Amino acid sequence: MELPMRPRAAAYPLLAALAWGAMFPILATALARVDPLNLTTARYLFATVILVGILLIREGSAALRLGGRGVEVVVLGVVGFAGFNLLTNLALEHAAPQQISLFVATTPIITQLVRWARDGVRPKPLLLVLSLVALLGVGLVITRGSLAGLGQFGLGGLMMIGAVLGWAVYTHGATRFGGWSPLRFTTLTALAGTAAMLAASIGADAVGWQHAPAAADLVAVTPQLAYAVLVAAVVAVLAWNTGVQRLGAANAALFMNLVPVTTFIVQIARGYRPEGIELIGAAITIAALVAANLAARTRTRPSSPPRPTAVTDPVAVVDPVAVAAR
Repeated sequence: MELPMRPRAAAYPLLAALAWGAMFPILATALARVDPLNLTTARYLFATVILVGILLIREGSAALRLGGRGVEVVVLGVVGFAGFNLLTNLALEHAAPQQISLFVATTPIITQLVRWARDGVRPKPLLLVLSLVALLGVGLVITRGSLAGLGQFGLGGLMMIGAVLGWAVYTHGATRFGGWSPLRFTTLTALAGTAAMLAASIGADAVGWQHAPAAADLVAVTPQLAYAVLVAAVVAVLAWNTGVQRLGAANAALFMNLVPVTTFIVQIARGYRPEGIELIGAAITIAALVAANLAARTRTRPSSPPRPTAVTDPVAVVDPVAVAAR
């Protein structure tokens, strides 16, 4: 059953999408000084330390226990955190930020397909149609109205398809942890993903695929790391997982269509000049997302109230904005 779209709950995935949209141009500037794997690992080493500290303060050491779900946590952490972030940073070496971010708009469709494959839940026809319309708008931006533009992404595009698939699996998996607070789920999966990133970076450094950054390099990218850690990793991921638990994976995933739009706005502010067809495509994407949200809000509520879970307990749900402000 799809959850009704509530304005306050919708603020969480909206915050995450906006934060991630700005992240692509910011990280692209840091890649000039730090290799992709090392940049991703440094980012999540800092973020995970912060998340663990917040979790211990709010929920105590018992929240670090896996409760017999270690395999699920590790798989989701490796596929979601490590897979998405490593592939995204690697892809940024092969294509511009606004091009890479466009692939994120496929998240709603891929999430619904993952849900269909794993749970046997067919996508709601209206949401699927509106997701396809949004994807059409993104396609206009990618191709600039010409089919010849489909071949410009190459290896970077393939990496992003894998990254989005990993994030769709992670987003769907988050709905299976209704008894955990978003903070606990985020922290434990981040621990698993960060361990995988660290192993990949050490291996890549050892064989010469990349080089460990010098202290001066990390200092030079401190502003980018600060944003990537505090905003795009800690606040945004907490907001995303909160939104997934409150809205459901399919509804939350719709907001990912705003990631490329935000990236384009940032790039325009930095001097990029899009063509008219790109602006039309962005407008179609936004219109489809708004229509999907309105359709979800007007959906008829069930006659009997749903069984409460730990997620509906205000004590168990973490407000990432409030956490970040403390």
